[in-house]
Amino acid sequence: MKFPIHLNIFMFCCLFLTISLQGQSTKAEQTDAFYIRKIYDEALTNGQAFQWLTYLSTKIGGRLAGTPASLAAVEYGRQMLDTLQMDSVWLQPCMVPHWHRGDIETVRVTHSALGSMELKATTLGNSVGTKKGIKAEVVEVKSLDEVENLGASIKGKIVFYNRAMNPKQLRTFNAYGGAVDQRVFGASKAAKYGAIGTIVRSMTTRLDDFPHTGTLVYEEGVPKIPSMAISTNDAEQLSDLLTMGKVELYMHTNCQTLSDKKSYNVIGEIKGSTHPEEIILVGGHLDSWDIGDGAHDDGAGCVHAMDVIHTFRRLNYTPKRTIRCVLFMNEENGQAGAIEYMEQSNKKGEYHMAAIESDAGGFTPRGFTCDATETIFNEKFKPLYDRFIPLMEPYGLYLQKGGSGADISRLKSQNGLLFGFRPDSQRYFDYHHTAIDKIEAVNERELELGAAAMTSLVYLLDKYGI
Repeated sequence: MKFPIHLNIFMFCCLFLTISLQGQSTKAEQTDAFYIRKIYDEALTNGQAFQWLTYLSTKIGGRLAGTPASLAAVEYGRQMLDTLQMDSVWLQPCMVPHWHRGDIETVRVTHSALGSMELKATTLGNSVGTKKGIKAEVVEVKSLDEVENLGASIKGKIVFYNRAMNPKQLRTFNAYGGAVDQRVFGASKAAKYGAIGTIVRSMTTRLDDFPHTGTLVYEEGVPKIPSMAISTNDAEQLSDLLTMGKVELYMHTNCQTLSDKKSYNVIGEIKGSTHPEEIILVGGHLDSWDIGDGAHDDGAGCVHAMDVIHTFRRLNYTPKRTIRCVLFMNEENGQAGAIEYMEQSNKKGEYHMAAIESDAGGFTPRGFTCDATETIFNEKFKPLYDRFIPLMEPYGLYLQKGGSGADISRLKSQNGLLFGFRPDSQRYFDYHHTAIDKIEAVNERELELGAAAMTSLVYLLDKYGI
C-alpha cells in the first residue's frame, strides 16, 4: 500500500523525532549510570564511614541524651562535618530528658522446687526505680488486652509480658512493630489494675542471653511502676517455670530521671547552586542507648549521612539544591531534637524537597521506602520511580511506598518526599538496644555500600528535583 508523499514525510519526521528523543533519554541514562558508578567506586575505596563509626563507638560509646558522652558525640560530629568544607556547620540547641540507669539491675525468681535463680535483665528507659526492691508473684500475659481481661486479679503482682516477635514476618521491623507495644505501654496498662512492676521479653527474634533495653511511656494520671526487660532465653525458662507452679520474682533497679539538659542537633550544609531554597536532608540520630556503643543504632546512620557529603566533596560535585546533613539528638527516648528541628524549620519557612533518614543499621542495603502526603506521593513519586529504578536495580536496590524515619517524619507537612533507607533487616534485632551493639557487629563493606546507596539517591534527587 502506498501513502501520499506528504503523509510519508510526516511519518518520517515522527520516526526521526522518536529516535532522537530515545537517543537523548539513553544518553541521559548513560550519564547517570556512569556517575552512580563513580559514587560507588569512591565510597568503596575512599569512604570514611567505618573510620568515623569506629571512633564514635570505641572512643565515645553509648550516647544517651543528656549524658556527657552525648555531648562528646555532638562535638565530634561538629568537628568531622567541619573538615568536609561545608558552607556552614552549626549546633541547634534543644532541651532533652536525662534518664540515669544507675548501677543496680537485678531480677531474681524463686520457685518452690528449684530455689532461686537470677535472670539476665536490664532496665527499660524512662522507668522509675524500685527504691529497696520489690518482691511479688509473677503473672504471665501475651498482650495488653489480656491484662485488661485479668483486671483486679493482678493487683499487688508483677506482670510478665511474654509475646515473642513473630518469626513469620519476613521483614523483622514488622515483627518488632507487632510486639513492642508491651514494652512501651505495658507498665501503665498493668498499673491501672494494681500491678507493682512489669518485666518484658526482649524485642528480638533470636533466643540468646542479651536483654534489650528501649523506651517505655507512662500514661498521664496512672501510677508509675518499674519495668525491666529479660533475655529471650530467660523468658522461655520463666514461662516453663510458671507451668510448674507459683513463681515469685524480685526486682531491684535504682534508675532515676534527672532534670532536663541542654543538648544539640549537629547540622552542616552545602548551598545549592541553582535552587538553594530546595533542601535535601540526609541524617541519622546521634544519641544511642547506654548499655552498648550504638554502632548500628544509630551510629551507622550518622556516618552514612556524613559520607554522602564526603563522597560529593571527593568527586568535586556541585549540587543544584542545598544538601543538608543533620545528626539528630534524643531519638531514643523523646525525639526532642526532631521536634526542635521541625519547629525551627517551619519558623524559617524552609522547604525540604526531600529527606532521607538512615536508622535501620549498617547492613547490606536493599532499597528505600518513600512517604509523603497522598497528593504529593501520587503526583511526584511515580515519575521519579520510572526514572530512578532502572539506575538503582543494578545495585540490588528497590524504591517503594512505605515509612521514612522518626526524626524526619514531621517534615511531611512541607510537602516533600521522605525516604527511609532500608538495609537487610534479618540481623538488626540481634543487636538493637543491647550491650553487643558494638563496632565488631558492623561489616565495613556493608556500611560503605549503604553510604553509596544514599549518595546515589541524593544525586538523582538533586539532578532532577521533584
